[in-house]
Amino acid sequence: MAGRKQSEEEKRLHVEVIKQMVTLSTSGFGLVAALAWNSLIQEVVNSYVKKWLPGNSGIISLLIYALVVTVLAVFVTLQLSRLSQKLQSQSED
Repeated sequence: MAGRKQSEEEKRLHVEVIKQMVTLSTSGFGLVAALAWNSLIQEVVNSYVKKWLPGNSGIISLLIYALVVTVLAVFVTLQLSRLSQKLQSQSED
């Protein structure tokens, strides 16, 4: 019995380690994706938006950049929350 209990505890430990590894790798890839989007949005603002603004438009282009990033973050967060709720309600049924 003691051998079986230890085996179940080891199995649970392995599952927890795997869960942590998935969480960490997902977070890492999420950061890389966020940095890539960051670069893209900055380039779009610099290439297209600044052409339409007056000469010293640093603050305005930063404001536009911040607004775009905020809208994108809210949209993605809402979509992921809806998906999470949908999956949770399906697993409860």
